[in-house]
Amino acid sequence: SKTLIDPEVALKACQEVLLKDDKQQQQQYEEGQKDGGSSRPDPAPPNSRPESSSPSSSKQSWLLRLFESKLFDVSMAISYLYKSKEPGVQAYIGNRLFSFPDSEVDFYLPQLLNMYVHMDTEVGDAIRPYLIHRCGGSITFSLLSAWLLGAYSSDMHISTQRHSRGTKLRKLILSDELKPPAAPSDAEVFVSPSRRTHQRSKSDATTVSSGPGAGLRRTGSNPKVEAVHEEPERLRPQREFVKSLLCIGKRLATLPTKEQKTQRLISELSLLNHKLPARVWLPTAEHQHHVCRVPHTQAVVLNSKDKAPYIIYVEVLECDSFETSPVPIRIPETRIHSARSAENLDCGAVANANSSGSMTLEHRAGSFSTVPNYDNDDEAWATDDIGQLQVEAEAQTSSSDNISQFSVDSITSLESKEPVFIAAGDIRRRLSENLAHTPTTFRRDPEDPSAVALKEPWEEKVRRIREGSPYGHLPNWRLLSVIVKCGDDLRQELLAYQVLRQLQSIWQQERVPLWIKPYKILVMSSDSGMIEPVLNAVSLHQVRKQSQLSLLDYFLQEHGSFTTEAFLTAQRNFVQSCAGYSLICYLLQVKDRHNGNILLDSEGHIIHIDFGFILSSSPRNLGFETSAFKLTSEFVDVMGGLDGDMFIYYKMLMLQGLIAARKHMEKVLQIVEIMQQGSHLPCFHGSSTIRGLKERFHMSLTEEQLQLLVEQLVDGSMRSITTKLYDSFQYVTNGIM
Repeated sequence: SKTLIDPEVALKACQEVLLKDDKQQQQQYEEGQKDGGSSRPDPAPPNSRPESSSPSSSKQSWLLRLFESKLFDVSMAISYLYKSKEPGVQAYIGNRLFSFPDSEVDFYLPQLLNMYVHMDTEVGDAIRPYLIHRCGGSITFSLLSAWLLGAYSSDMHISTQRHSRGTKLRKLILSDELKPPAAPSDAEVFVSPSRRTHQRSKSDATTVSSGPGAGLRRTGSNPKVEAVHEEPERLRPQREFVKSLLCIGKRLATLPTKEQKTQRLISELSLLNHKLPARVWLPTAEHQHHVCRVPHTQAVVLNSKDKAPYIIYVEVLECDSFETSPVPIRIPETRIHSARSAENLDCGAVANANSSGSMTLEHRAGSFSTVPNYDNDDEAWATDDIGQLQVEAEAQTSSSDNISQFSVDSITSLESKEPVFIAAGDIRRRLSENLAHTPTTFRRDPEDPSAVALKEPWEEKVRRIREGSPYGHLPNWRLLSVIVKCGDDLRQELLAYQVLRQLQSIWQQERVPLWIKPYKILVMSSDSGMIEPVLNAVSLHQVRKQSQLSLLDYFLQEHGSFTTEAFLTAQRNFVQSCAGYSLICYLLQVKDRHNGNILLDSEGHIIHIDFGFILSSSPRNLGFETSAFKLTSEFVDVMGGLDGDMFIYYKMLMLQGLIAARKHMEKVLQIVEIMQQGSHLPCFHGSSTIRGLKERFHMSLTEEQLQLLVEQLVDGSMRSITTKLYDSFQYVTNGIM
């Protein structure tokens, strides 16, 4: 299938637009007030070009050559869409969007939608046909667009917002009138329909055959569903699922301690499980899948002062298309057969035998530590004596209202009141909470219950959960995880993610071995969203607290002595990631860097998280952290000291990284600049954000001068008293070492 428009079609399209432009100007000139009508003139013959006598039309023909050249990529298209003041060029590019692979345009979706919301009608009209087309073809694209439109319209004054084009498009998408498209008429876009179908992604193409809501409705078995108005069925399950997860977060925030939050989270999620499997999926995932189960006892509330972000692990079954593949059949939680699998299961509830001799589960009150450890006491939990623990799902709990009916086409619905079985070994496992078997096993920390869960190696967690899952035997079973954030504006995080992804691809293209890990961000509104967790990584704060070692000693303990292959590899990983993030922190002016938001992964890389304070914003305006990035003596020790080869390598990598980034500065600037339109985000505070960013690329310096600059930056960060001061400030205020 072709990914690019046929040059002839493109040429024709552009000529039509330019001709139309000329005619309009002529008409306006001749008839004064007439607006030139919107009907399109007949296409010009392919070989005729607009008269090239006037300078503007020769400029146009040069532009056309660029637009048709191999150089012209999505980034350039977005740039011209944003900067060009000529309706002809904008309309041309709006059509040209259809010729790029979906995934390439998807990267710039925040920019496209922000332009749609905040820029003039010409830009909006140019983008609209593409957006409408993609929404018709994909539920994922529809919901993503609706969430972003809502978030980026939220900075408008409420009265303007109500009637804004962004709000209108959002309503149109959520009304679900945009069905999988029949081939659009030529009037709608320039690209001929026969060509258009080739550019649809696999997921889009598969939905075309199904009519409105085909395959999404159940017949007979659920009369309630039948009665519902048929239209929004297509988007509803996923919207409800996401809403449930966000509402849980809101409710958790009201509870005082992390332990209570976590207990409440576990019970809320066990309720959610009765709705699964359903036609719902994790929007952060790479592959098409259906969610089949949430192992609720594995969920933990993350470290946060006043909010309650939490991490859940989600069992999914991969499929060809979540929009059309049949939803998996529900498999009830069954009795554990072998003692071995009993070991590996877990469940966060305490069993207590009631008077009738049957077993019930009660939600855990108080902390885990008050429960005796039954792990070595075989008498306490003889699987055969207890048999199956039967739990009646109480549909009347506080959370049932907002989970409502998202499992429209799940095979067994809540109506059936089917009992849930939780095996005994299940419970024993959670009580002992003996998780990781890596060199440093983390202990339970009431201040941060997530530390133990995050330290457990991902492969082990997957194996453990798979063995205990009724779906685990299926070949397409996968485990995913996601962080749900409520009450946090993730729009700056998304901007940082885009810049990191762009720099990562620039460094790969220029073959500079810097290492960074951009993690996916999903903005769902101006104060909620989801984040892809970084696997096999814990914060430097926890590393220090749990191991009571210096960073270098911790490396030696985890990876082996100085001369071992394992240590040297981890050290190189550390250096390449430090260099990458030093540049990121400098270019984006990332502030609020302390050991709580720098992670260390099992391979020795550091990963910065939490980009809440970037560019023009600073926490509480303390004006702290004048150093360009965080480079402590502990970091330098791991690198082998100031005189070591690895420290020289670190500075060399930074220099190469800056030279490479400088070459492609426009691609980075453009991402940030377009998002500044209409934005009230703190990172755009003041008027010089873009100018400052541009200056940090130092376009005018020679490479020798750049080398000097890197030396100065590193030196300044090494000497920086303010970073040390900031760390002690963090310790005093937040208990972060």
